[in-house]
Parts: sequence; C-alpha cells; structure tokens
Amino acid sequence: MAEPRQVPGGRETPQGELQSEVVDDEAPRSPSPEEIRGRSSSSSETKLSPREEEELDPRIQEELEHLNQASEEINQVELQLDEARTTYRRILQESARKLNTQGSHLGSCIDKARPYYEARRLAKEAQQETQKAALRYERAVSMHNAAREMVFVAEQGVMADKNRLDPTWQEMLNHATCKVNEAEEERLRGEREHQRVTRLCQQAEARVQALQKTLRRVIGKSRPYFELKAQFNQILEEHKAKVTGLEQQVSQAKTRYSVALRNLEQISEQIHARRRGLPQDPVRRRSSPVGAEAGPESGDSGDVRVEGAEGNDSLGRSRDNERNDGDIKHFSKKKMGRTKMRKKAGMCLTLPKFSKQL
Repeated sequence: MAEPRQVPGGRETPQGELQSEVVDDEAPRSPSPEEIRGRSSSSSETKLSPREEEELDPRIQEELEHLNQASEEINQVELQLDEARTTYRRILQESARKLNTQGSHLGSCIDKARPYYEARRLAKEAQQETQKAALRYERAVSMHNAAREMVFVAEQGVMADKNRLDPTWQEMLNHATCKVNEAEEERLRGEREHQRVTRLCQQAEARVQALQKTLRRVIGKSRPYFELKAQFNQILEEHKAKVTGLEQQVSQAKTRYSVALRNLEQISEQIHARRRGLPQDPVRRRSSPVGAEAGPESGDSGDVRVEGAEGNDSLGRSRDNERNDGDIKHFSKKKMGRTKMRKKAGMCLTLPKFSKQL
C-alpha cells in the first residue's frame, strides 16, 4: 500500500489519485472549462451588452441637463421672488406707518378732501379707457378701409372679362365682401364704445371741477398726505409688477421641469419595452461551477466535471473554489455600479451560489 503524502494546501491523499503540479519541463495543461468561463467573463467586461448600450441613450443625458437647468432656474428665481415679496411687504408697512403719522398730524381735513382725490382717480381711469377705445376704433376703421379696397380689386378682376366668369376672382370677391361686413361691425362697435367712455370721462371731469370749487381749502391743506400716498402707491405698483413677473418665471421653469421628468419617464418605458423584446444576455447567465449544488432551475444537468475525472480530486476542487471566490469578488467590484442601475430598472443581476462542500 502506497504511503500517503502531504500536499500543500490540501489533505493527505493516497498516491496515484492526485496529479502532481505542472513543472517547467512538463507539457502545458489544457485549460479547464472554469478557466474558459473566467476568461470569457473578464473579456465581456470591456464589451457592452445591448442592454448597457440602451442605458447610454443620449436622450437621457439631454433630458437630465434640461432637468438640472430648470431646477437651478427655479431655485434662483424663487430666491429673487422671496426677496421681492419681502421688499414689497417692507415698503407697504413703511408707507402705512408714514401715512398714519401724516394723517394724525393733519387731522380731519383728509377725510373731507378724500372725495375730491377719489374723483380725480376715477377721472384718470376714464381718460385711459377713452384712449384705449379711440385706438380700437382707429384700428377698426383701418381694417374697414383695407377690406373695401380688396372688394374694389376683386370687382375689377371679375369685370375684366365679361364673357367668362373666373371662379378665382369670384371667390376673392366673396371673401372680401365678408371682410367688409366684419370690419363694418367692428367699426360700429368701437364707435359706440368710444362714445360711451367719452361721456363717462366728461362726467368724471365735471365732478372733479365741482369738488375742487367746494373743497378748495381742505384740498390745499391735505395735499401733502395724498401726494405722499400717490408716491407710495406708484412704488408698490412697480414692486407688485416685479413680483408678478418672477411668479411667471417660476411657473414656466416648473413647467419645463415637469416636461423633462415626463420625457425621462417615457424614455425609461421605451427602454423597458425594448428590454422585454431582447433575448436573455448569455454572458450574464453563468453556469454553476464545480461543486455547486443543483438549483431548482438546473434541470437535468448535474455537476460540471472535467474530462478525466479520476485526475480531479480534492485539490482540484479546492483550487476551483478559490478561483470562484476570487471571481465573485472581482465581479462584485467591477459590476457594482451596473447592478445599482439594474436595480432601478428592475433588472437586478443575481450572482450564482457556490458550494463550499468538498
């Protein structure tokens, strides 16, 4: 009976059941299936699969840039909006404090002169409405004149050839006639509106003149208060317009942010749809190594064995397990970022389980 010998890194095994390590003068050993799989997995790390190429869709980067730009604009404009609102509230409080001080100093003449200044305000508004109505009326008159010229040109074209009726000129004449009727209605409407606001403006001016005659003394005494109030009202209107503009900018930026999010969701759905249509990536499905337990999906395939099983004993299995352990660590370090991305997309990769039994 042969004496057992101690093999480095293994157990005592009878001589003859274990091949000695390859030395320099021996022929090179043919690669095992585990080594072939290890080489193929390492070479696949530098080659992107179709799914990884889908993840690098240029539309994603473009939409992310739009998303970041909209987010930055929202943050900046909201800061400006907060400052504008704070300034508006500060000016409003300051104006109320100064007007109260001025009112307590002047006394009851302010209440007596208030109808006069209110009438002046209404007269000013009526004057502005009169100007707007005049512009609308002038625009309607211009449209009416242009439509009449079109009718004249169309009539000349129709009458050019009395023996033959051109349908093109006839259609142009009908269209021009409709435009004349519409312009005439708009002109009459603008004329009536201009007359109405003109009467209101005249009535407001007459009331201002009447109050100015009856309240001449209190008007002069309360003038500083109402002038100060008019100044503060103008400043507040300017700040209010600024706040309104910033609110519109924030709303537009939020709209662009929402559009970018929807586009990203659509791109993600398209990628998922293409993934469901793609075949399973063969590189990602690794067969069980030597010593692995057969799972429920293994089917009829048993343990993978190298040809010449008599030459593979416990030392060969120990080396295979060490190689598989290193393969797992290398795979987990290289593919950690890709695995996180697949978790978000519902495509998390499951690593094979290696048995530690010898």
